[in-house]
Amino acid sequence: MSEKEELSILRAKLDKLDNQIFTFLNERMEVVHEVGILKAKTGGEIYRPEREKEIISRFQTSNISNKGLLNSNAIESMFQEIFAISRNLEMPENIAYLGHEGSYTHEAAQSRFGAMSSYLPVNSIKGIFSQVDNKNAKFGVVPIENSSNGIVHDSIQALMKYDLKIIAELVLDIHHVLASICLKTEDIKTIYSKDIAIDQCSKFLENLGLDCVEFVRVESTTKAAKLATQDKTSAAICSRVGAKNFSLPILFENIEDIKSNKTRFIIISNFENAQSSCDKTSIIAKVANTHGALVSFLNDFDKAKINLTKIKSHIIQGISWHFIDFDGHKNDDNVKKIFDKYKENIKFLGSYVKEIDDI
Repeated sequence: MSEKEELSILRAKLDKLDNQIFTFLNERMEVVHEVGILKAKTGGEIYRPEREKEIISRFQTSNISNKGLLNSNAIESMFQEIFAISRNLEMPENIAYLGHEGSYTHEAAQSRFGAMSSYLPVNSIKGIFSQVDNKNAKFGVVPIENSSNGIVHDSIQALMKYDLKIIAELVLDIHHVLASICLKTEDIKTIYSKDIAIDQCSKFLENLGLDCVEFVRVESTTKAAKLATQDKTSAAICSRVGAKNFSLPILFENIEDIKSNKTRFIIISNFENAQSSCDKTSIIAKVANTHGALVSFLNDFDKAKINLTKIKSHIIQGISWHFIDFDGHKNDDNVKKIFDKYKENIKFLGSYVKEIDDI
């Protein structure tokens, strides 16, 4: 048999498989539609992160045991898109995110909500919370912490102010590029970027002798890329996607000082998640400024056998607050004991499927 004939047979097999996949996907959407009808009657939420995580984990585990060729990331990406299509067939989703098209937050939002959702760019974290609170968007995606720069204080303050809940988290690897229409770095007189991105690339800039140029801090790396296209003696520190969207030539890639740079994003909405087999809860706690008060508070978590995964202290309007992550769901029996004892001192931010231990 010739190579051409073998290829023809393989293509015929692929066509048959594609037809089966298409048929099964349509059947899945019909069942999703029936589920949607039931949820409409009971007022249930269309987006259930804990259920989606359960499905993805089941196939990832099965794939490992059966030695399939799809890796865990491919399985998650594939099913996230299927889930997003399913949700949008039932109820179109409007997603508010920070920055402009091509920003890191936009990239994070698309990784979870897919191509069919409607995306609403917002210039501030407070603005995103406002859009969701006013029901102009069903979901909001904001950064909560970065592995290099720590907690995002604007997100903490917005979580304090608004009665919205964290319903999911995701982590994105952050890689910056230096993009410019300048052919040589010595021609660069101005660099546009978001303040946090500039800080994350300080060693690279110093090594290239660019630490003495004028830095113009803007609200997003995407806007930085756009401005750099309009200024012939400038450059932008931005994402690869942002540079590509504005046809801005990339001079250097992966210029961040710490190559393991990651940002944790949270998804906010106006509902609470059901329990799953792997939950995380976030709270903000106010503890009396007296000797041993914080130790006593944390000891109660230990007594309840609750694993604390993060505690960060903040001063908000002159009061000391502590942002805390721990394993478990709000409705778990041992967690309930903590909420009952400290109900006047805790603001519940959300229980959601745990994606990571820490960054």
